[in-house]
Amino acid sequence: RLQKLKEMFISKFGSAPKFYVRAPGRVNLIGEHIDYCGYAVLPMAIEQDILIAAEPVKTQVVQLANTNSSYLDFSSSVTNIQIDRTKPQWHNYFLCGLKGIQEHFGLNDPSGMNCLLDGTIPPSSGLSSSSALVCCAGLVTLRANGKTLSKVELAEICTKSERYIGTEGGGMDQSISFLAEEGTAKLIEFSPLRATDVRLPSGAAFVIANSCVEMNKAATSHYNIRVMECRLATKLLSKLKGLDWKKMLRLCDVQIKLGVSLEEMLTIVEEVLHPEPYSTEEICKCLGISLEELRSQILSQNTQDVSTFKLYQRAKHVYSEAARVLEFKKICDDAPANTIQLLGELMNQSYISCREMYECSCPELDRLVDICLQFGAVGSRLTGAGWGGCTVSMVPTDKLDTFLKNVKKAYYQTDVQRLALENNSLFATKPGRGALVFVEA
Repeated sequence: RLQKLKEMFISKFGSAPKFYVRAPGRVNLIGEHIDYCGYAVLPMAIEQDILIAAEPVKTQVVQLANTNSSYLDFSSSVTNIQIDRTKPQWHNYFLCGLKGIQEHFGLNDPSGMNCLLDGTIPPSSGLSSSSALVCCAGLVTLRANGKTLSKVELAEICTKSERYIGTEGGGMDQSISFLAEEGTAKLIEFSPLRATDVRLPSGAAFVIANSCVEMNKAATSHYNIRVMECRLATKLLSKLKGLDWKKMLRLCDVQIKLGVSLEEMLTIVEEVLHPEPYSTEEICKCLGISLEELRSQILSQNTQDVSTFKLYQRAKHVYSEAARVLEFKKICDDAPANTIQLLGELMNQSYISCREMYECSCPELDRLVDICLQFGAVGSRLTGAGWGGCTVSMVPTDKLDTFLKNVKKAYYQTDVQRLALENNSLFATKPGRGALVFVEA
């Protein structure tokens, strides 16, 4: 693959690349939609990745090309980066990483670059292709400008810089992309960012299945609406429990401030929030602010026109999912005889909560989860933002071959469109390693 990339680079730019950068995609085993609420998540890097061949150049221009001809070439001045939020095209994710590093170092005279990108992560599949591209771009820019940073610093900068495209993400994708190690999943905690090894049971494989419904987080407001619902739930819970709600941003802040357990937080949600959706009027009345203040001080740009928010359901999902993550890690650490069964049950509970409480599933994902469970998965759930993308299933290794055969038949071979995508859509994966730079010897 490297040799092929090198040859394409030479024919494109007329010279050889000076170095290569790789950043993996990821699958989140459990802990969906809780990183931006401040809670720990449990992902692993996958073998699929973004690979960039790069060469620093004297002109202050970045030239981007892609081995996939459906992604058009792009060039821009490195001193005047414009990121178009209205069109989440592939080059805009590269520009996010580039801009993040430039701003971090205050580079007045940044190096130009020629870059050729090759990706094996299915796009818009919930396996974090966009974050892998941001991380890759950050690493390329760092290397081209002769700078160094720790993996933790890089993850934090790339998390912030992905927000240039309008996605209010929490940092899981960028963190696992840099901090992953082969053979182990990671418990990733935030503020401060740290990663702890989680050894997965040896008798089970994790299988990713793509629903073939594309979901681009930056192109729709579903994702940011959920982020805002969690933020508003934080404000209301704080206000109703007598805390300084203006300082509270994430659901974990409420738990920390009240000094209670996740189980107690679930009881508090039951007591103080109602299951019916909250109108903007009710939220304003509860917080004692005007609609103008709500829009300018709390809501994001692309959620200004939303008129109702489900706060009870979102908070319930977040606190119960945060507890499931800790339980998942504990089971992996303790390794009881029925480990696989217990982990599978947690994955299934997570899925039901994503579907019912967070409403981030879709009919195709529901169908795919049913098929996976029917053919031998012990646990199966959506992974990534949802509304399309992939499922991850835990399958006993002795059932893996028949599982793959049956899922192929039941989900992919019944539909012409899915059949065309089948080869990259269903695969078992092991925890892979994190982002790296390599130079030819």
